[in-house]
Amino acid sequence: MGSETGQYQYLVAPKPDDPGLTDAVEGTDQDGNAIRISVPIERPLTLFLNGREIVTMMTVGDYPECMAVGYLINQNMLLPDDEITGIDYDEVIDTIVVRTARETNYEDKLRKKTLTSGCAQGTVFGDVMEKFDEIDLSADATLRTSWLYALSKTINTTPSLYLTAGAIHGCVLCEQDRPLIYMEDVGRHNAIDKIAGYMFLNNISPDGKSFYTTGRLTSEMVIKSVQMRIPILISRSGFTAWGVELARKAGLTLIGRAKGKRYVCLSGAERIIHDLDPDNVADEPDHINRKAAER
Repeated sequence: MGSETGQYQYLVAPKPDDPGLTDAVEGTDQDGNAIRISVPIERPLTLFLNGREIVTMMTVGDYPECMAVGYLINQNMLLPDDEITGIDYDEVIDTIVVRTARETNYEDKLRKKTLTSGCAQGTVFGDVMEKFDEIDLSADATLRTSWLYALSKTINTTPSLYLTAGAIHGCVLCEQDRPLIYMEDVGRHNAIDKIAGYMFLNNISPDGKSFYTTGRLTSEMVIKSVQMRIPILISRSGFTAWGVELARKAGLTLIGRAKGKRYVCLSGAERIIHDLDPDNVADEPDHINRKAAER
């Protein structure tokens, strides 16, 4: 079932009113006045694949099953045709166990760890470029500028944990001008892993899809988008040099600084169809720009 947010119905929408995702914290402001604000909760989640501990991740704690499965997929520990025989989540001890029918090769991947640029320090096991060069992204995928502007407006005005409490990142799976799955977490890598897991568990194809993220367009975000076979990656934030280099190598359309009528494309511009005059697009409301500056 979808989640209604404003006039748009998502398959999965943010949950800014969930009391389990934020804490009310007292403090003082610049004038010394007492204040009370909401801040996102961070909690550990230890992931096991079959009988082996893989990693402990810091997360807001929602959609643990999706995040666990998506993490394993994006680290190439689960293959597209793997059968998951069970997922056991224990909220009391912050542990989740994913069980598969096939014997996995996680022992080899545990021998090498690479610390990534994610805000919650995501870890990539094995070679981060594993299978990267083997993936062919759809050459037929397109992005109309009218879709881009509509997506930015809908996503940035959707009630979210970010707008409520800040200090959070979001990632959205989209199709044309429709945002479908909007996940949030303390790290952008967690948010995209949740989407990967949701797609796997619900048999959602990457065909015709694009990603919108609130975070930076880093190498990790590019690699995960390519591994998930999503050919278009959009952000309201900026780029890293390696992220751009990898996007160009993979043929990924990479669009950043997408705010109001403005955007910058540094890779894959041939997929963009200019069907809407930017002069007819309104600038973002000031409160959206202020919140973006806080990220």
